[in-house]
Amino acid sequence: MSASRLYLDWNATAPLSEAARAAFVEALDLSGNPSSVHAEGRQARAALEKARRQVAALAGREPAHVWFTSGATEAANLVLTPDFRMGRSALRIGALYVSAIEHPAVREGGRFPAGAVFELPVLPSGVIDIDALRQRLSTHDAESGMPMVAVMLVNNETGIVQPVAAVAEVVRAAGGLLVVDAVQAAGRLDLSQHASEADFLILSSHKIGGPKGVGAMIARGETLMPAPLLRGGGQEKGHRSGTENLAAIIGFGAAAEEALVDLEARNASIGVLRDRLEAGMMDAAPDVILHGKNGPRVSNTTFFSLPGLKSETGQIAFDLEGIALSAGSACSSGRVGESHVLAAMGFDPKLGGLRISIGPGTTAADIDRALAAFSKIAGRRRLAGAA
Repeated sequence: MSASRLYLDWNATAPLSEAARAAFVEALDLSGNPSSVHAEGRQARAALEKARRQVAALAGREPAHVWFTSGATEAANLVLTPDFRMGRSALRIGALYVSAIEHPAVREGGRFPAGAVFELPVLPSGVIDIDALRQRLSTHDAESGMPMVAVMLVNNETGIVQPVAAVAEVVRAAGGLLVVDAVQAAGRLDLSQHASEADFLILSSHKIGGPKGVGAMIARGETLMPAPLLRGGGQEKGHRSGTENLAAIIGFGAAAEEALVDLEARNASIGVLRDRLEAGMMDAAPDVILHGKNGPRVSNTTFFSLPGLKSETGQIAFDLEGIALSAGSACSSGRVGESHVLAAMGFDPKLGGLRISIGPGTTAADIDRALAAFSKIAGRRRLAGAA
């Protein structure tokens, strides 16, 4: 990226960390297939299992319960299925309940038929409505199979932290399974605490500074497992066939290990910069709406609306100032549309929203530059309104 550009879109993808880059490049020289029994294969297998231990540690889980995939989207489609097995016995999941603010990879329902996917509302704060969840599960048709609930730990647009422990309590009482999308939480929260009650976790490498094209599904154990999405040679204990993307997985492992280093202190420092950004935005444009400001959020995310400024217009304006940010999720093939997250929170989706997300590489000077651009754009908006 050009030195004149400023990258403030870490929630879309984090820049590749030096540790992950070094591990990835070194892994390219591993010539063996991890499934081979000769010395080269055993060397590749050892490197693969080291990465599995590193990713398991990030989530506070056992290495044997980590299954690598091509990304979080595949992990979601692997676990979101009505077809499970409990040991050798088939187990049916009758319905999937997803919060209205989920990422499209989860909101689309995976392998469930459309008629078996139900949306759960969120409160104006952006937090899932626990009472509505409880009421909805009380009417679940148990004869159809167990209920499954999918909730993200951290929303990708707002950064709002969901009350997963409270959700898990309701799901347990209803005899259901809980899937937690921890993609935006990894490296920003202690997953061993915040997602300890989840039956399944979904992670993505490139959100924590690892290579793109690799993710993981992490289970509570090995007894209860979804039907395989990809069948073939039986890799990943038969749950995800296909030769492992070894170099990317090893880079993922290095990024996972790095993400745990000084986790609390690092994110506290990032939070200071985020607060500085938001204070400056409110000074420059008192009518700016900072979504979720007074709720539980991770420290790196600011999701805002400027009345009278469309998301697409704002994104282009910042880009012309040399600043990369997002209009909500960056996972829609370049489309800039209405935010389903804002709509779920009760805002007019036409209001539009822009997301600034920062990371360990962001500096105070970067924040000052972003504020200068924000003030300029907000000022032009006022002038256009006056005209």
